[in-house]
Amino acid sequence: MWELIRSNKRKSFYLFIGMGVILLFLGYFFGLSLIGEEGGIIGIVAALIIWIILSLVSYFSGSSILLSVSNAKEVTSDVHPQLFNVVEEMKIASNLPKMPKVYIINEEAPNAFATGRDPQNSAIAVTAGLLSQMNRDELQGVVAHEMSHILNRDILFMTFSGIMMGSIIMLSDIYLRGMWITGGSMGRYSNRSSKNSGGLIAVISILLAIFGPIAAQFLYFAISRKREYLADASSARLTRYPEGLASALEKLSENRFTLRGANKANAGLFIVNPLKKKGMKLANLSSTHPPILERVRILRSMNSGANYSDYQKAYSSVKHKSENVIPLSGLKNKEEIGIREGSALIDESTSKINQKRSLGDLVMKVNKYSFLLCDCGLKLKAPPEYVGKEVNCPRCGKRLAFSKNS
Repeated sequence: MWELIRSNKRKSFYLFIGMGVILLFLGYFFGLSLIGEEGGIIGIVAALIIWIILSLVSYFSGSSILLSVSNAKEVTSDVHPQLFNVVEEMKIASNLPKMPKVYIINEEAPNAFATGRDPQNSAIAVTAGLLSQMNRDELQGVVAHEMSHILNRDILFMTFSGIMMGSIIMLSDIYLRGMWITGGSMGRYSNRSSKNSGGLIAVISILLAIFGPIAAQFLYFAISRKREYLADASSARLTRYPEGLASALEKLSENRFTLRGANKANAGLFIVNPLKKKGMKLANLSSTHPPILERVRILRSMNSGANYSDYQKAYSSVKHKSENVIPLSGLKNKEEIGIREGSALIDESTSKINQKRSLGDLVMKVNKYSFLLCDCGLKLKAPPEYVGKEVNCPRCGKRLAFSKNS
């Protein structure tokens, strides 16, 4: 799949140039509007400096910023052994050189994303809500989808776009708020002619501030959707069980909770659009993802096998299109990959009460609570700041020895 990796590198370069051009335009007109006739050059220089700084930040620290913005916390295998086991399985299946770091987001809304600049510096983040709702096959499908983004070198593109788009949105927002506060009188002009041209420049600047972020988003959307189809195909290939991801996507489409850590800048990273409301399952021009139900139909149409060519056939059948979402190098691989049976250990007894209990326990583990099990069957949970050496069971009154490792 080196053809795909080269393609994604080209797309990252185009995005780098496109976002930079938008930043330069914003800087030029904002400079004219805010400073006056000589402000355009100052604005370009300022935007160029911002562009260079953001590019360096995106490459070296972009994933850390996105994880922080998403309120993700790095965890160990003690917090959720099954998650670590699945990530390790998919790391081996995808032949990645290094195990991604694992993060959990303390959110009830089910979702997940991958980030990092390369396979040696990558991370997978899932929400507590996803872990409480998914069975093992579904979790494996989601993790394999995110692992595929790492394998296919999507993550640099995703990380870079999130940082750059957020910066363009922030710059435009600062300008519009400044215009609102000052009543539009932010420029300095020395004569009537300059004032007349200043009015036109102010109008152009306001339009750029409004439509610049939209243009940046469309630039991103134009090259982002195919990678979701490809990650779905790669997930089916890695797990040999397309139904796992299909079932997970169905559950994700029924989400009723708001993902507080999601915004326009990082929405494209997640496996499904976190900004959509329940019932909004059809794609539109401003969507970062293909429609969920369409993705589900494609996966469930993979009846003959789990190879890339099988996904392409299913895609063409469902979409009634002949376009390739799989690179030619992937389609040339004629290896037969059979579809396995679902796990016999799937627990379908996850009631709403059990999901709530599981979610609460997981959130406490992520936040370093200690758990003690009394002989009477009651589970006690001590916050990380608790410094006592004993805990009284509220049910039976027994005194339990307590340590931070409990």
